[in-house]
Amino acid sequence: MRLFLSYRNLNKFNSDRPLPFPARDPARGGVPTGRGGSRSGTAIGTETIRPSLFDKRGCPKEDRARAKRVPIWLRGKRLIKEPGQINMRAILLFLLIILLALFIGSNVVKLPPRIMIGLACGVIIGIITLVRTDIALGIIIFSMLLSPELAVAGVPGRAVVIRIEDFLLIGVIFTWLAKTAINKELGLLVRTPLNLPIIAYISVCVLFTLKGVIIGDVAYPKKSLFYLLKYSEYFLLYFLVANNIRTKKEVKNFLFIFLIVCFIICLYGYFQIAQGVTRVTAPFEGPKGEPNTLGGYLLFMFAIASGLTLYNPSRMGRRWSGALACFMIPPFLFTLSRGSFLAFPFMFLTLILLTREKRLILTIILVSLLILSPIILPQSVKARIVSTFRGEVHTIGPFQAPLATSAGARVESWKYVFRIWRERPLSGYGITGLGFIDSQFMRTIGELGLIGLLVFIWLLVAIFRSSLRVYRRIEDRFSQGLTLGFISGFIGLVILSITANAFIIVRIMEPFWFIAAIVMMLPKLGEEEHLV
Repeated sequence: MRLFLSYRNLNKFNSDRPLPFPARDPARGGVPTGRGGSRSGTAIGTETIRPSLFDKRGCPKEDRARAKRVPIWLRGKRLIKEPGQINMRAILLFLLIILLALFIGSNVVKLPPRIMIGLACGVIIGIITLVRTDIALGIIIFSMLLSPELAVAGVPGRAVVIRIEDFLLIGVIFTWLAKTAINKELGLLVRTPLNLPIIAYISVCVLFTLKGVIIGDVAYPKKSLFYLLKYSEYFLLYFLVANNIRTKKEVKNFLFIFLIVCFIICLYGYFQIAQGVTRVTAPFEGPKGEPNTLGGYLLFMFAIASGLTLYNPSRMGRRWSGALACFMIPPFLFTLSRGSFLAFPFMFLTLILLTREKRLILTIILVSLLILSPIILPQSVKARIVSTFRGEVHTIGPFQAPLATSAGARVESWKYVFRIWRERPLSGYGITGLGFIDSQFMRTIGELGLIGLLVFIWLLVAIFRSSLRVYRRIEDRFSQGLTLGFISGFIGLVILSITANAFIIVRIMEPFWFIAAIVMMLPKLGEEEHLV
């Protein structure tokens, strides 16, 4: 085995001491001569060793210069390994790029310009993924809330839309899958506590929807296909992040990008408040907007920022995350999302119960907010809360209560689900088989039946137990703060799911599953850094 001696190691030897390896004679094809040699500039046999020929890593500069002329994503993947041997992995990668270029070229005239722009963005980020997956993931974080949407025509019912982020995410996922196929050492799925529940849930969704299409319960298979692809996209993002997180420095970089995006969204919310908009929404949400989506997103990000405020070892980091948490409150209130308002105390109470830091202060803050809320809340927010129990009288089991129009519509849709669910109690009607139902749990039991509901609850329980285990066992304070914020935000989203489809909303689930993957991988990152 050829040994290289760095300049630093050469300095350990004086000019009179022989070098500790046999010299190699270029005339003999590099065969050792069996003779020792001396320091820089001294001939060793017929070969002269100079420290200037080696870099800091102890490798010949000539070899490194030659390597720099090879594209980064092909280094170590020579097309011809040895005489007569061809690297099929690199050949397949070239063929994949050629086929993708042919597909885009043949459809450039047929597809709408916006779709072509999305495809081009997907190709670009796919190329970035070949070089630096972490950069591609950072771009994905920016696109989660800051990418425009494109409506899909020909799908009845509630509109199904795709966004630029979908093209970006598909480009990253396909490139990642190609890299794992080419380089077997990367592995396809890293082992996490959520693998089995996720696979079981996706399997139930596919099987029961396929059954619904066959027997006619699903009237619009195209719409069901889009929803299934969306569900799969969330979970593929989870596996993508879990497989590509390497260090805690990357975790901090990703969290910094998340907080920057949240700050931008809040600025957009303040702009809408200044313009007199009734309900604040996220950018690129269409003409009507989705205030409930922004409410759920800010609820989750408030929990993340609060956890980092409590545990971040950096004083400056605690101040910035705490300031951002306070900065989120006005846009959150002006979403007028009653489901988010209901979930907020449960999220905050989870912070109090699990934290080991400043529990008394948090309790005082929560009690003060509840007592002073009738005084300090904006008039529009108070009117929105009070209007919940004004309107037509609806029957809920043995009780009767006046409810606002939207709240009453939810109650009637829940009754409809319970009536029709009895005909398909185990497997339900398939994804989109019952139309739009604005409650995650009611929708799940109607579409996937009792089996699907149990699998969904299994997934939720696995998320809670696994993240709680991480929080209790990990010692790094930054990781503790992130995990605490994730658990609190998760509890808030579970409460929100009573009145909204929180676990299928794109702009809530993409940040949620990205951070879920980070939390599940934190113990392994700690073990690897400890070994290093």
